[in-house]
Amino acid sequence: MTEPMPGVTVGHTGADFRLWSHHCSHVELCLFDANGQDELARVPLTRGDGDIHHVFVEGAKEGTRYGFRVHGPYAPTDGHWYDPAKLLIDPYATELDRPFVYDPRLGQFGVDTAGLMPKAILKNHQPLRPMMPLGDRAGFIYEVNVKALTMLHPDVPDAQKGTLAALAHPAILAHLRRIGVDMVELMPITAWIDERHLPPLGLTNSWGYNPVAMMALDPRIVPGGVQELRETVAALHAEGIGVILDLVFNHTGESDVHGTTLSMRGIDNRSLFRHVANDPGRLVNDTGCGNTLACDHPFIRKLIVDTLRHFVLSAGVDGFRFDLAPIMGRHWDGFHADAPTLKAIIEDEVLEDRILIAEPWDIGPGGYQLGRFPSAFLEWNDRARDTYRRHWRGDGGTTGDLATALAGSADLFGNSGLPLTRSVNFIAAHDGFSLYDLVSHTHKHNAANGEDNRDGHNENHSWNNGVEGETSDKVIRKARRQDVEALLSTLFASRGAVMLTAGDEFGRSQRGNNNAYCQDNAITWLDWSKADEELIDTTARLAAIRQRFTCFTDPGFLTGDGDVSWLAPSGDQMSVADWEQPDNATFAMVLRSLDRETGTACRIAVLFNRSHDAAVFSLPPQTEKKWRRLSSGKGAAKIEVKARSVDFWLES
Repeated sequence: MTEPMPGVTVGHTGADFRLWSHHCSHVELCLFDANGQDELARVPLTRGDGDIHHVFVEGAKEGTRYGFRVHGPYAPTDGHWYDPAKLLIDPYATELDRPFVYDPRLGQFGVDTAGLMPKAILKNHQPLRPMMPLGDRAGFIYEVNVKALTMLHPDVPDAQKGTLAALAHPAILAHLRRIGVDMVELMPITAWIDERHLPPLGLTNSWGYNPVAMMALDPRIVPGGVQELRETVAALHAEGIGVILDLVFNHTGESDVHGTTLSMRGIDNRSLFRHVANDPGRLVNDTGCGNTLACDHPFIRKLIVDTLRHFVLSAGVDGFRFDLAPIMGRHWDGFHADAPTLKAIIEDEVLEDRILIAEPWDIGPGGYQLGRFPSAFLEWNDRARDTYRRHWRGDGGTTGDLATALAGSADLFGNSGLPLTRSVNFIAAHDGFSLYDLVSHTHKHNAANGEDNRDGHNENHSWNNGVEGETSDKVIRKARRQDVEALLSTLFASRGAVMLTAGDEFGRSQRGNNNAYCQDNAITWLDWSKADEELIDTTARLAAIRQRFTCFTDPGFLTGDGDVSWLAPSGDQMSVADWEQPDNATFAMVLRSLDRETGTACRIAVLFNRSHDAAVFSLPPQTEKKWRRLSSGKGAAKIEVKARSVDFWLES
């Protein structure tokens, strides 16, 4: 028997509507006028195989607005939230006519919400093939908040500011080319709703990690729908830049028992969300967002895979980053790397060659799973992140940990049976301090979020170089710049993929806010007028070095078997005492490489000096070649490395 297929199919004479629900009594389809305001018809659906409720509507065509009303028991203590007064969004909707706007009536039983809800729009999406061939998995990923990136850019037209289409503007493309981006990772652009505590504070969600419709793009960010995504992806592909979507399959914006009924809660809450064992009225909260999707349920599994296929086939997307990804592999008895949902993604013929990135932690039981995902997944590496930060802050005993991170974190990823790193290395991301704030603030400053500075991480492994926050002191500003450059250099010298959040290449600040999810304003919008051009040039130079020499993009672990030497400033091999010295501030990583520019074998020396004084290095040549600084081409027998810096040298 063919597996029942949820969703809507538009044909020549009408459309076939299908919705899955197990516990409901019956389902009605509501059809609306072209403005999505007046209800034109209400059509009952018939329950069929696999609890698929279906109806064929003669004359329905592309552009038709619709929603569902689902009938059944309203018994929250039993896990049932059926309320036919609630208009529900189809989980398979791919276009919406307006964004979600929070209103307390969306969660009040018996209150009709048709006038408050977006309507799904029927749309056929033609499959897109072939797609951009993917390069290696050790590229330069640029994490982008679409609105924040473009709202204040002087060259982007007002009509495009804050939208996905702005990423295809020549000025944005030129910047991405300038700094050598391989892939942009778009923070959520699918339809979300604000958390209920934000409107009374005059705040809105600026990150998008509170989804309602998994396939539908948010009209605030992508007003042109799938076609806008498709065209933007094509423009980036034309520049050799891939596109990764950051997706949320761990919860929905319907929140906890005090939340809203917008889609899956009203369709089959008991089946589609996790509940405390033997207490179906209590939602599991492994996300910190009020509910947790049951990713081991066949419907949710299929929805996830179908969503990924949709974005690949309809828009040509190259890969995906999964928020709080352990939830996708969790069963009642814990996380499983071979969980059916993870296997279904890996084994799907459309997805098998896409880039897959896991955020390998959540707050649920056994929620920290760094290094334990299947080998097809890259993983955000917060262990490397903290090591970079602690080393440059001056913490003792970090030299060995730093070398391990630079070498690809084999301690985390070496058990997969493959000698390849799966690390996504980063210093700062959307969640936490910006890179510049990391060296400018010892403490978080989140008062603007309206939670009395209780939200956000307390331990950031950060430092302020003498003064907390903004300062006009030139000495402190110079020290901060040095630290940012040193951190960037360390990141780009690491094996594995590297990720930089948009704006960190030119010194963006969030005024010390390390949880700016609700700051859709100047706190998160990139101020291009204050961009540090010299820092942009530094980032571009580091990306060019990384692209030129294979030693940085080779996904294999550094093993010390002819591929790397770890040297003291004297030029001697690091001794056990050197590694164990708590305040060790200087060492060299000497790598064998291929120079893609000349096609010849070479050696690269990366010299680390975290002390506040200049350091002198001796690099013993193994041939008649000389060591030359990559930034200037000048050679030297004795090499002086500035205080608080990382230097790159080529033996040529």
